[in-house]
Amino acid sequence: MRHTNKELLVKGIKSFGYTVLAMFMGPFLIYEAFKNEGHPFYWPVLILGIICAILAIYLGFRSVSIVMDAVFGKKQED
Repeated sequence: MRHTNKELLVKGIKSFGYTVLAMFMGPFLIYEAFKNEGHPFYWPVLILGIICAILAIYLGFRSVSIVMDAVFGKKQED
């Protein structure tokens, strides 16, 4: 019977924390950019918001992968 890799599980939970942060920051920055279209920082804030949104998607998949590896272990190729 396999046991959970606790260090890897903690790493996955930390990664979920960064994912949640990016999930809130991306839409917030995009909303703020569209609210202030005439401002000179419109494009930098919009680009930063889009990068945060893409980062949230990537981190979400990565976090799930880390937690799955921690719980079930890596696949052994025979």
